[in-house]
Amino acid sequence: MSARVVLLGPPGAGKGTQAAKIKEKRNIAHISTGDILRDSVKRKTEIGLAAKSYMDSGRLVPDDLMIGMIRSRMVQGDIAAGGFILDGFPRTTVQAEALDRLLEDMSLCLDAALFLEISDDEVVRRLTNRRVCPSCGAIYNVIVRPTKAEGICDACGGSVIQRDDDKEQVIRNRLMVYRERTSPLIDYYEKRGLLYRVDGAKSSDTAVRLLESIGVM
Repeated sequence: MSARVVLLGPPGAGKGTQAAKIKEKRNIAHISTGDILRDSVKRKTEIGLAAKSYMDSGRLVPDDLMIGMIRSRMVQGDIAAGGFILDGFPRTTVQAEALDRLLEDMSLCLDAALFLEISDDEVVRRLTNRRVCPSCGAIYNVIVRPTKAEGICDACGGSVIQRDDDKEQVIRNRLMVYRERTSPLIDYYEKRGLLYRVDGAKSSDTAVRLLESIGVM
């Protein structure tokens, strides 16, 4: 059984964690736009160079760049065959409309849009304490999941860092942008009967249980 799911919510709501649990339960493609963009920046691709200044300041990457990036990924064979979890896209109604058109062209439809609800203070607490390993991509939290040796990745021995977009000023700006540009998606999907609300402060398998309860998984 395939599943086609969009994850919505502010930065730090746990979209990546919930997506990993869904993928574990149902082996479908996890498309994280954040991961794709960061990899593009690291490799200095055309998209990465164009997106970097937006990402560093907490602004949304322009719609045309995001839509082009997602279109390139969605036409790959595993999407039509097995489904997908979209994590970080769409972030505007323009992007949501573009996704609708793309799925229609592929003779597919969305099963659910899960909205992870969480307070701004909890987002700031989570993200300012997040640390990542640039070498292998491992993610830590200095409060709830610290590295065994301070500043050293457990997995590969590399140095862990705080990303620029995990600093408080940038996070606050990202939350402001989210409320202005991304929160209208809640109404967009609610009007289509696709929106389901998930408590982002609860356990990491909350989304899986909800999808099972509505027959998507």
